Amino acid sequence: MRIGVLALQGDFAEHIAVLRRMGVEAEEVRLPQHLHSLDGLIIPGGESTTIGKLAVAYDLIEPLRDFGKEKPIWGTCAGAIFLSKDARRQQPLLNLMDITVERNAFGRQVDSFEIDLDVPVLNQFSSEPRPYHAVFIRAPLIASVEKDAQPLACLPDGRIVAARQGHLLATSFHPELTSDDRFHRYFLSFAEKAES
Repeated sequence: MRIGVLALQGDFAEHIAVLRRMGVEAEEVRLPQHLHSLDGLIIPGGESTTIGKLAVAYDLIEPLRDFGKEKPIWGTCAGAIFLSKDARRQQPLLNLMDITVERNAFGRQVDSFEIDLDVPVLNQFSSEPRPYHAVFIRAPLIASVEKDAQPLACLPDGRIVAARQGHLLATSFHPELTSDDRFHRYFLSFAEKAES
């Protein structure tokens, strides 16, 4: 299995490190031709406006959209914004996931936080149910899910921080910054289904 990580800006190296620790072939993606022969793609955290502008500059928007119609894409933090159909402001988006995202919903960098989340879909990847420790850094919020998108995890107050729509996944937080690889395993299960 070969998983690409969009390497235009942000913490792509951390995702690649997690994938390689798991024994997965991981590739940096910067140009449309880098998408060929990949089984899935991760769009990392970073700055969503910058990622979008660079994707436009490198003629990646349409190739990424076409890829996401057929194969799994996972957006973390800024990547979740880039995947969405609505970020409540004008910026380049892939318009693939039926989610509305609120940028910087929790405040500035100093307002970053960590919290244990109940994520039932991850229980298949551990011997017994346990919470997922999530790291939020200038994080967006998934303000609403529409059509086929469905929430996977919420904060205690009910606000959505992870969602899935078919083979598309969005998380407000940064799974690559923890030692818990269950979200990566969950995403890889999408790629395995797409392969078979």
